[in-house]
Amino acid sequence: MKIFFVSLGCDKNLVDSEKMLGLLNESGYEITDEENDADAVIVNTCCFIHDAKKESIETLLEYAELKNKGLIRYLVAAGCLAQRYKDEILKEIPETDVVLGPAACSEIVNILRSLETSRDISSVKRQYTEESGYKEIINTRLKSGLGHYSYLKIAEGCDKRCTYCIIPYIRGSYRSFPKEQLLSEAQQLVLNGVNELILVAQETSLYGTDIYGYKAIGELIDGLCAIEGLEWIRLMYCYPEEIGDQLIDAFKRQPKLCRYIDLPIQHISDNILKRMGRHTNGEQIREIIGILRKEVPGIVIRTSLITGFPGETEEEHKELLEFVRSAALERVGVFTYSREENTPAARMKDQVPASVKKRRRKELMLAQQDIVFKKNQSLTGKSFKVMIDGRLSDEDSLKGIKSRYVYIARTYMDAPDIDGSVFVESDREIMSGTMTDVTITGYNGYDLIGYETK
Repeated sequence: MKIFFVSLGCDKNLVDSEKMLGLLNESGYEITDEENDADAVIVNTCCFIHDAKKESIETLLEYAELKNKGLIRYLVAAGCLAQRYKDEILKEIPETDVVLGPAACSEIVNILRSLETSRDISSVKRQYTEESGYKEIINTRLKSGLGHYSYLKIAEGCDKRCTYCIIPYIRGSYRSFPKEQLLSEAQQLVLNGVNELILVAQETSLYGTDIYGYKAIGELIDGLCAIEGLEWIRLMYCYPEEIGDQLIDAFKRQPKLCRYIDLPIQHISDNILKRMGRHTNGEQIREIIGILRKEVPGIVIRTSLITGFPGETEEEHKELLEFVRSAALERVGVFTYSREENTPAARMKDQVPASVKKRRRKELMLAQQDIVFKKNQSLTGKSFKVMIDGRLSDEDSLKGIKSRYVYIARTYMDAPDIDGSVFVESDREIMSGTMTDVTITGYNGYDLIGYETK
């Protein structure tokens, strides 16, 4: 059977997809890049916010139509949307043969085998949506995308219960994966050509508290840094109130750990933070930012903000806007509040009109743009070690650049897919995944421009 796989949503979902692909590959299934050549289509869905939910539904409907036309035999809906709306999917998209929740992705091979061998689809179990925990540890992955960086999911689920978030109801409580398992998985990824690992979870800073009784993120980083051939480790999704001495010490001791941290704060107003169900306040957020900058010189802080949360006043928006300007964080993403059904925030009064949310987001992003452009301008003449991600085609080359080759790269300050790039001029061919030294000569919006220093 030939399998066409579609992975939607976040990087954590991508890890699940790669593990399912690994299981399928080991079991003799052929993975194809051509949907018209496939016998079965598996869609790993997302439903974190409205737009992600819409994309997932539209994708399932697209492949349901292919099935109706006889172009594919089986359709499997996996992931968060499948977990959250299992009954609705089977009812409203009857072409779907099976729904598979995140906690049951190890069942994918058994699912396809049951579809292949059954003469009557009605006799096949159609829902695999265990509520918590993987049935078994999946130690295999089939990498997708660029081969030199990979996401390492160190925990599943979340205990925070923010009032706007549906994830704990879908992926369950917080569950760390054992260090031995993660180090083995990381070692295998490095043997397969990965030289940058990006640690992800719903919350990485709490790693180990459930299985070891203490925060073990520093110990995990130490173990990963000992892997020969691994160049960079990048840390995402660290809640500000959980940043401790062990993690700060790891930044100081381990040169492989990028001086980069993703610190989702969501807001700065005490009132909004309380309504969001966050476990911190504005003063504590400012304090941890100050500690990180003092203790880890050169650290780049990325954050995400939600604007237009229910009850957010114009004064609270201005407070957030002033924070963006004064804190001058290097990387900021701003999202308009998405009203998700069955969450406490969805039931709150004083929902903010869409037009107001859109306007507030624009104001925040314009303020951040000024900060980024000034920071980029200040980097002119400085040198950095960069990771080469690819090469621009001749058609895409930047105006005014006369070098033979122009490469797309990243400094330690930039995570793939969400941050900026460095356009590197060079007169030699460079393989993706190579690290080289670059001197910055200017910038183009959010991206830097430089030349390879030989």
